Amino acid sequence: MTATAFELGLNSFGEVATDGGRVLSDAETVRLLVEEARLAEAAGLDVFSIGEHYRPGHVDTATPVLLSAMATATERIRLGTSVTVLSTNDPVRLYHAFSTLDAVSDGRAQLVLGRASVTESFALFGHDVADYDRLFDENLDLFMRLQREEAVTWSGTVRSPLVDQRLLPRMPSGGIPTWIGVGGSPNSTIRAARYGLPLMLAVIGGRPQRFAGHVDLYQRALTQYGHPVLPIGQHSLGLVADTDEEAADTWWRYWEPVVTALAEERGFYKPTRERYEAEIRDGALYVGSPGTVARKIARTARDLHLSRFDLKYDILHLPRRARARTIELLGREVAPLVRELLTKETADV
Repeated sequence: MTATAFELGLNSFGEVATDGGRVLSDAETVRLLVEEARLAEAAGLDVFSIGEHYRPGHVDTATPVLLSAMATATERIRLGTSVTVLSTNDPVRLYHAFSTLDAVSDGRAQLVLGRASVTESFALFGHDVADYDRLFDENLDLFMRLQREEAVTWSGTVRSPLVDQRLLPRMPSGGIPTWIGVGGSPNSTIRAARYGLPLMLAVIGGRPQRFAGHVDLYQRALTQYGHPVLPIGQHSLGLVADTDEEAADTWWRYWEPVVTALAEERGFYKPTRERYEAEIRDGALYVGSPGTVARKIARTARDLHLSRFDLKYDILHLPRRARARTIELLGREVAPLVRELLTKETADV
C-alpha cells in the first residue's frame, strides 16, 4: 500500500468517560461514542472501531448496535470492530448483524476477529473455556464460509449443522473486510494467512518491533498458501495532546490505576513512571504531541510493513475533552504528517 493510502483509525473499548470530574452514566457514554464517530469523520480519519468487553466500566457489549447508530450519524468513515470475540459469538447471528450493518452503512462495515484475551464472555454465554481453541477454529471456518459461499452446508461440534442455508440480508460477494487479530500467537498468524485474511497486530506493551517475526511468518505463509500480499495493521494505546508533557501527564493519570488493577488481577508488574516513560519512548504507548506520535507511527509502519494504524484512545474515566482533542489532532495533524513521512522515506529509498 502506498504512503498516501496509509490508513489511520480509532479504537474504543467503550470505557466510561468523565466530564468536569463527573463520571458519565453508561447511557451517556454510549451517546458520546456516537458523537466521537462523528468527530473522527470530521477530522478525516479512515476507520472507527468498537471492541467487545463484559467488564465494569465498559459499554461495548452490543457492538453491532453501536456501530449501526454510528452509521446513521456519519457518511464516509468505515465502521468496524477492534475485536469481535468469535469464540463466543454464533457465526450465523454474527453474519446477520454485520450484513445488516453493512447495508445500513452503505458498505462501510468491517470487523477484526479474535479469540479473547479475557474470558468473561465464555461463562456469560454458556461456553466452557476449555473449548477455547475448538470454538474459535470451528466458528471461523463457518463464518468465512457464510461470507464466501452463496449457500452453506456445514457441520461441526460446537453448534447445530446447516444444510444449504442462505442467510439474509446478503453481504456483498466475498463478504466484508475481515481481519484476524493477533496478540502474539504464531498459530493465529498462520491461521490468518491460511484463510487469506488481513492481519491486525494487537501491540499493547513492549517494543512493537518484536512483532517483526510474526510479520515475516505471515508474509511467508501467504505465499505458501497461494494468497497475494495482504494488509497488516496495528492496534496500540495512546493519547495526543498539544505538548508531549501534557499528553504524558494526562495519560499517566488514568492509565496508571487501570494497569495497577490489571497487575493485581493477572500477576504482572505494577506500573512505575520510569517504565511508563520507557513505553512512550520505545514501547507500545503512542502518547505525545502530534509530531511525536506521527514520527513513532511512521517508524513502526516502516519496520512492520503496516498499511493501517488504529489508536485505542479511550481509557477508564479519561475526560471527554481529552478524548475529543486526541481525535481532532490524530485526524488533522498526525495523519497527514505520517503520510508525509512515509512518502519521504519511500522517495529516499
